[in-house]
Amino acid sequence: MLSRVFASPLEEPLFLNIVELSVSHIAPSAPLETLPRPESTSRTESSADVAQTRHDWTLAEIRDIYLAPIPDLIYRAQQVHRAHNDPNEVQMCTLLSIKTGACPEDCAYCPQSARYKTELEVEKLLDTELVLHAARKARDAGSTRFCMGAAWRQVKDNQDFDRVLDMVRGVRELGMEACATLGMVTAEQAERLAEAGLTAYNHNLDTGPEFYGEIITTRTYDDRLQTLQAARKAGITLCSGGIVGMGESVDDRLAMLQVLASMDPHPESVPINALVAVEGTPMEDRPPVEPFTMVRMIATARILMPLSRVRLSAGRTEMSDETQALCFLAGANSIFAGDKLLTTPNPGEDRDRRLLDTLGMRPMAGGPVPAQQGGSSSSCCSGSCGSEAGSSKARSSKVESSTSPVHGG
Repeated sequence: MLSRVFASPLEEPLFLNIVELSVSHIAPSAPLETLPRPESTSRTESSADVAQTRHDWTLAEIRDIYLAPIPDLIYRAQQVHRAHNDPNEVQMCTLLSIKTGACPEDCAYCPQSARYKTELEVEKLLDTELVLHAARKARDAGSTRFCMGAAWRQVKDNQDFDRVLDMVRGVRELGMEACATLGMVTAEQAERLAEAGLTAYNHNLDTGPEFYGEIITTRTYDDRLQTLQAARKAGITLCSGGIVGMGESVDDRLAMLQVLASMDPHPESVPINALVAVEGTPMEDRPPVEPFTMVRMIATARILMPLSRVRLSAGRTEMSDETQALCFLAGANSIFAGDKLLTTPNPGEDRDRRLLDTLGMRPMAGGPVPAQQGGSSSSCCSGSCGSEAGSSKARSSKVESSTSPVHGG
């Protein structure tokens, strides 16, 4: 059984038996159609079942949820969603790459890695004024959260970090939630981000612990968990999720959700990304993610983490309006607006607003992120990779049209 990830002090080893706990519950990889499905049920969840928030889900329980018949799965997710959230509201977020490319990591999905030959243009850290201009534009277009991604392995205590802190302060002064994804951070760096007013820190787990080594070798799973715990201890809310479609098994995906759901409290934001296969990366030939795979992941995440904002993130350009509507029905209540997610395409604001209007839904109004109750302190809350956008004012038009990591928080 998974222990609560954030129940111990920062000084203690985090998640000591993470591989053991997951591997012991994971069966050999099997295609979805060969896995035994739970029987259909027409029963209505009790008020107690819908209202509960748990941190002790087993992989078998999660598998039964994920593999349930789609009508049953969506119905259960809707019950949970309505008990804790406004089902007709969607948070609009904007993601900007403030430092792009030349990342030393080897994440197999990411065109920002210096190890792969992609068409991505490497750019230095953006000027603070350009970032705040983009944030202002995002706010005026309806976004309530502005996320800044930098393609760093880890934060360094230098002038670039000081500039990022200024960006955070500036975004907060605009009345927006400020999120950052900068790579690994220490406890001291997390404290500085919190003092600057950072709402959320994004650091995705990407996948389950057993499959993780197949896609990344330059950073361990525990490295990621340590960064999340540093942010949590500093009073910053968490954004952490993963990517579907990298060749993982169903149980690998569910093991990732199990790790997230074991955190106490749960991450305030849980981005679910469909792989965007970029030419030049080791994942370039991966097939598109099946629409119902995303629906199942969204619904399962909603049931496991009732209070979290479940974000339908990368891959939406490949989804029909009907698929996205099903994801909202399954409990997604956050998306990235704008025509790019760091370095990959994203539906523009106009298409998103038309879709929400068609569905009779509305953008979420601004306001504080509800901190979840749990064993650790938290304040407000969203990919592990980031990106830059040039540092000269000549690049202003580029900044206005680009929101940039590959798979978003």
